Amino acid sequence: MRGVVFDENGLAVATDLSTRDLRAGEVRVRIEAAGVCHSDVSVIDGTIPFPTPVVLGHEGAGVVTEIGEGVTGLQLGDHVVISTLSNCGACAACDSGRPTHCRESIGKMSAPFRQGDRKVLQFANIGAFAEETIVKGRQCVPISKEVSFEVASLLGCGVITGVGAVFNRAKVTHGQSVVVIGVGGIGLNVIQGCALADALPIIAVDTNPKKEELARQFGATHFIDASQVDTAEAVRAICPNGVDVSFECVGHPALIRQAIDLLDWGGTCVILGVPKFGTEAAFQVSTLYNDKTIMGCRYGAGRPHKDIPLFVELYLAGRLKLDELVTRTYPLEDVQRTIDDMHHGELARGVLTF
Repeated sequence: MRGVVFDENGLAVATDLSTRDLRAGEVRVRIEAAGVCHSDVSVIDGTIPFPTPVVLGHEGAGVVTEIGEGVTGLQLGDHVVISTLSNCGACAACDSGRPTHCRESIGKMSAPFRQGDRKVLQFANIGAFAEETIVKGRQCVPISKEVSFEVASLLGCGVITGVGAVFNRAKVTHGQSVVVIGVGGIGLNVIQGCALADALPIIAVDTNPKKEELARQFGATHFIDASQVDTAEAVRAICPNGVDVSFECVGHPALIRQAIDLLDWGGTCVILGVPKFGTEAAFQVSTLYNDKTIMGCRYGAGRPHKDIPLFVELYLAGRLKLDELVTRTYPLEDVQRTIDDMHHGELARGVLTF
């Protein structure tokens, strides 16, 4: 089968991949669509250290084609969104509704793929850039067949990370002022999450003026072109005392500092961007004494089996913009072009189709 493999020779579309037999608790999924996220690119450029060879892709949707021993809640033919959370489902964190805190959900490497004589890992417990993959049953969230696979694929990362950060982590509420730094796939979902939460104003910041139209389409009330004006001055012109909540969606130390400095007293900064491993950020400690809060956020503090069905309902009700996120679809062989278009700021999300 075909799949996108990254190894010491770079990125390539392989045609000789296969998958091993299922083990207890696992399912086989035929991938129908997979979103291309900056985290996949971060493996390629070394920002996220990950051993190779690896099948990339962690934002996918498809059809259940085989079910392993002990798996419940799934049937053959189910349309599913695949979550990166390979949590155990039985520890104190899972039992209290915080699967992102489960120690089983991160750091373990699975290699369900084979290429010739070598084992091939899967990125982020999924490996969605392949015609099929093997994941734990609890990673699969069944969804309505009314939802296209292209749209569904984005629910497993971009949407749950961005909207989830608003709903689950920052808990933005009516009338709170918000600034979102970085209008990529995650930033757009933060913006529409803030719009759903009735935040006001919602200030989007990016260095690419092409992003303004998208930002406003998803709910931004203001757009600041950081390549042309001083962001701090522009934000203070709108909110003289600073904002209630800031979201840093780029992963740059200077922007993390800026997101903190833009807060009003009692404000909260949520860090979503992923800088190079080991990066340190600085802030002025005395400014935090005015009850400011700095939050990390993994996967939107998501609860996939609760959040993803909610997002599907919001989408089908016309309240969550998902069709607009799928800027362009590409065949698997065009994965490099998808990455290039993303770097050039031409996409909200590029989606590979199989």
